[in-house]
Amino acid sequence: MRTYLLSGLAAALLAAAPALAQSGGGASQTTPALTWNTSLPTALAQAQASRKPVLAVFSGSDWCKPCMQLKQEVFDQPEFRSYAQDKFVLARFDFPRSKKNALPKDQTRLSEEAAAQLNKEGAFPAVVLLSPEGKVLARTGYRPGGATAYDAYLDQLLAKK
Repeated sequence: MRTYLLSGLAAALLAAAPALAQSGGGASQTTPALTWNTSLPTALAQAQASRKPVLAVFSGSDWCKPCMQLKQEVFDQPEFRSYAQDKFVLARFDFPRSKKNALPKDQTRLSEEAAAQLNKEGAFPAVVLLSPEGKVLARTGYRPGGATAYDAYLDQLLAKK
């Protein structure tokens, strides 16, 4: 009897494992995933319609260590998702170097056009805050300290404008 009970419990846990893995280990994720635009004109149109600033990020996702740290420590964190979802229109422009990570040609063109406007110096990572009208409000990059510290820093940058 005990063997059947343990077998049934093990089977139930195995059946639930994929759902638990997708949900982050069983913890409820109340913050939805963020939507990142990959077109600057689209991001600016959304910013004008919503009257929100644009947070544009230029990264080298497969070669730039500070870019990877910024994504992992800040942008992928629930604290940042909660902070940014109603505060910004988000745009990400990636410049991977590895062939296996190459973006479609049309996306590469959109990223290059955005960089020609906002990241002429080719800084990575570059985080550019824009007014809904497209005026550059501030430029920054990676800062250690995690999502909460980065959110506070972005608030400081916005308060100066």
